[in-house]
Amino acid sequence: MSAANKAIFLSYASQDAEAARRICDALRAVGVDVWFDQSALRGGDAWDASIRRQIKECALFVPVISANTQAREEGYSRREWNLAVNRTLDMADDKAFLLPVVIDATIDVNARVPEKFRDVQWTHLPAGEGSRVFVERVHRLLSGGTAPSAPVAPLRAVPAAAPAMTLPASEAPSIAVLPFVNRSRDEEDEYFSDGLADELLNVLSKIRGLRVAARSSAFTFKGKGATVADVGRALNVATVLEGSVRKAGARMRISVQLVKVADGYQLWSETYDRTLEDIFAVQDDIAQSVVKELRTTLLGEAADAQAGKAVTAAVAAAVRGRSTDPEAHRLFLQARYFIDRSTAEDTAKGIGYLKEALALEPEFALAWAELGRAHIAEANWGWSSAAEGFGRAREAVARALALEPDLPDGLVGLGWIQMFHDRDWSGSEASYRRALELAPGNALVLHQAGFLVANLGRFDEAIELGRRAVAQDPLSAAAYFFLGTIFWVAARHAESEAALRKALDLAPQRAATRAWLSIALLNQGRVEEALAEASREPEEWGRLFAMAIIHQVAGRRTESFEALRELAEKRGGEAAYQVADLHALRGEADLAFEWLERAYDQRDAGIG
Repeated sequence: MSAANKAIFLSYASQDAEAARRICDALRAVGVDVWFDQSALRGGDAWDASIRRQIKECALFVPVISANTQAREEGYSRREWNLAVNRTLDMADDKAFLLPVVIDATIDVNARVPEKFRDVQWTHLPAGEGSRVFVERVHRLLSGGTAPSAPVAPLRAVPAAAPAMTLPASEAPSIAVLPFVNRSRDEEDEYFSDGLADELLNVLSKIRGLRVAARSSAFTFKGKGATVADVGRALNVATVLEGSVRKAGARMRISVQLVKVADGYQLWSETYDRTLEDIFAVQDDIAQSVVKELRTTLLGEAADAQAGKAVTAAVAAAVRGRSTDPEAHRLFLQARYFIDRSTAEDTAKGIGYLKEALALEPEFALAWAELGRAHIAEANWGWSSAAEGFGRAREAVARALALEPDLPDGLVGLGWIQMFHDRDWSGSEASYRRALELAPGNALVLHQAGFLVANLGRFDEAIELGRRAVAQDPLSAAAYFFLGTIFWVAARHAESEAALRKALDLAPQRAATRAWLSIALLNQGRVEEALAEASREPEEWGRLFAMAIIHQVAGRRTESFEALRELAEKRGGEAAYQVADLHALRGEADLAFEWLERAYDQRDAGIG
């Protein structure tokens, strides 16, 4: 290959010349030939012909993307982009040629770029400050896969003897895994891109010493166009993993990158062109690479063979219970996608997919645990009877734990069944304690374990678990709602109010939240404010329950009785415990015990 064919073409808007210069300098510093046009005057036939020749002959084309290119509807840089895209029409699909670079907060979801640019991994180089990872990647592509002969120096001046940056012992490396962008032509493949990110998140959350933002918080950024800085600030994490998936038949292209929140630098990136049968190897490679990079960059650990073996072992332990059959795995991802929608119809559809997956692979422990979770949801929401829903859930969870006794997903399901159906408090506590040992950073485990110890009257412990759940899941209305209810039963009403208001900020129509907020206000003597909040409660049983309490405490027994009567008539089937509670508040002991017996027989979750 000639020298010209080894060159890189750097395409940029004139306003971005300074950033482009930095990128050029970084590449030239390691001997890479860069065609970098420094002329402010662009035009003329000879100049145009030179541009076309360089694009036709270059080895790599690097378009610099920014707010400036976003603002330009027309311009010569767009002609350069189109010339490069046209050249790819004659190339093999897996040939590396386009290397888009973003120099500010512009993201690929809404960028005004040729669609072909979205097929490849983008590199973030804030203000054009070249990263070691990017320079090494370019050198590797130009050298046929080999590393630079000389070490690539960091672009920012750092004394050679400077120690690696370390964090205080109390600060674990932290990461948010954003939902991967679906680049497939079929929108129905979104379950696959979401599921891949979700599985990586679950694996990373089981790695000791790594704090992972919970799914319910990380996935709130889906389709929002948030920057890495926005995500880091909202979730209080040091790094963000983002990516995209293009699926076509049995083939897939997965592009991922790990970005440091503090400065937007890309710590690691990779693109995988594989078949669906390789999905497990790809997931393991991503997880191992992320953990290695975080431990090396943020903790200053040595990147030696021993450390590599430790990471490999940790990831292998974290993926226990998953499928070995690509089709069963695909069905599992589809199932979880529908179950997470939390409707009766979608949950039933998810259960159907899980049964298909288990028919293909009966020893798929995670699928059994997920089936248990789905049946628990049916029982919790009244989509099946408690006996039927919990009975099916118990069978599924038992199968999961028989296959993998230390599967946190199975232990969480078992703990919930023991708490709400069996009323086996010691058994439930043992299940949650083991789940916490195995997955200490899992927000769901923290949340449910806190719920248990609150039922046991250990409020300080419950509050601590609730606060840890909020730290892991800072954008979860459910996490703040749980913390608010624990503060309420612990008679810490101002703190209860603050947590419940935060839950409403995140989800204004969340069921029962305004009802509990109104009672927290009532306990602070703010009767009229309490009534106003109770009247806005969207869930009928919660609204009637709160109104009956407020009127009773305010001395309006008739109004209290009317709300109680309506609650018993309309929602007595699922709110028997609340009816009993109201009769007790009114001093009607016989009726209170009668409704308590009914609540006990119905396995009402209020009895704890």
